[in-house]
Amino acid sequence: MHSLTVLDNPPAPAGRSPGPRLPAWLKRPLPAGNGNNFTARLIEDLRLETVCESARCPNRPECWARRTATFMIMGNHCTRTCSFCSVPKGTPEPLADDEPQRLAEAAARLGLKHVVITSVTRDDLPDGGAAHFVRCIAAVRQRLPEAAVEVLTPDFLGDPAAIDAVIDAQPNVFNHNLETVPRLHRVVRGRALYARSLGLLERVKRRAPHIVTKAGLMLGIGETIDELFDVLADLRAIDCDVLTLGQYLAPTAKHIPVQRFVPPEEFAALAATARLLGFRQVVAGPYVRSSYHADAMVTP
Repeated sequence: MHSLTVLDNPPAPAGRSPGPRLPAWLKRPLPAGNGNNFTARLIEDLRLETVCESARCPNRPECWARRTATFMIMGNHCTRTCSFCSVPKGTPEPLADDEPQRLAEAAARLGLKHVVITSVTRDDLPDGGAAHFVRCIAAVRQRLPEAAVEVLTPDFLGDPAAIDAVIDAQPNVFNHNLETVPRLHRVVRGRALYARSLGLLERVKRRAPHIVTKAGLMLGIGETIDELFDVLADLRAIDCDVLTLGQYLAPTAKHIPVQRFVPPEEFAALAATARLLGFRQVVAGPYVRSSYHADAMVTP
């Protein structure tokens, strides 16, 4: 057993309501100022999608008020049906040839120095959309040569050629989320495979050691502390650099329910232990998401 017993509380019963009352630490005021409206208008004008909206991220008002956003490419319909995610499922739209340029334009108007690009999962495409990621990275680099580029990719079904194509585009940060522990993977992530996700991150670090690798986990779904530490050990075994830990919040009553709200002090204790394992950076807290304040998480 691990010594960090403060976190080792049993999960709530499986039948717990998906919408329990939020604890005090998950309540915060809305940000002031017009940055939120500026970002919203820009996203609409340039016909872009953001994970901020599609995934109903609780940090959207704060991030948009700071004039930053996480761009979601390749449409707004995902080919997978993960039980934690509110991104619409269904038949995806055709790829838009001008999307890379529109994304780069938005990044320039927002004055971003760290551009985060994610996507829906496109299992319908032969390369999973890897070539489109490459075009988006190139467009941002052309428009903002001094900006860091972070990609948060799907697993590309483990296709080495697709993964290598994105690696070869030389993003500063390559992020891929494990989301949860292996026991809960099938329930939470559907078609995703824990070993396949680890393999992707391992391949990035092996082929391009200078690229910062990053992974994120959601807590409060029913994982145990021992399971969680096993995942952290797996990530360190493949030299993953950056770890993010946040509270899972069910987007709707139809999604997998929250089993437990993890207090801030437990996140802090877990982060301290993770740092001892050797992660270059650990960001943990109830509202932490993989791209939340991403510019401050790493120094590529």
